[in-house]
Amino acid sequence: MKQFADPVPHGTTTRVAFFGHPAHAMLVPFPIAFLVAVFASDLAWWHWSDPFWARMSLWLAGGGALCGILAGIAGTAELLAVRDIRRRAAAWSHFVVAVMLLSVGMANWGLRLGDAEAAIVPLGLYLSGLGVVLVGVAGWLGGTLVFEHQVGVLSEDEED
Repeated sequence: MKQFADPVPHGTTTRVAFFGHPAHAMLVPFPIAFLVAVFASDLAWWHWSDPFWARMSLWLAGGGALCGILAGIAGTAELLAVRDIRRRAAAWSHFVVAVMLLSVGMANWGLRLGDAEAAIVPLGLYLSGLGVVLVGVAGWLGGTLVFEHQVGVLSEDEED
């Protein structure tokens, strides 16, 4: 059986970087951590009914949404600036899921601005749980880009 070669070359380097380090890769850990922690603090509020956890969820949702926007700007700039990235289906899938995640994160934050405690059950829990799922899917697709397609990595020539 004939094997089809990947039409897109491997080892696509980054164009959106700070001192040679990919900006998107540096920014994504913050919204990931914040948006996953919203779900944990929602569960803590649900279990203990302590207003601290509702305030924590509000701040985490806001931080996750705002940091996610920064990471999204860097990722979108990378997608639009590098033709070899745009040619990959995984890049577009990652983009779409990340936009969905940002939409859920912003909605979750907006929901909590009026009354953080009242927003948790049931809609806040649903949105924060959905956010965790979307973080997982976006992360898996982003990992596929980095580890399988070597998108946004330095080539051996650039490391010297």
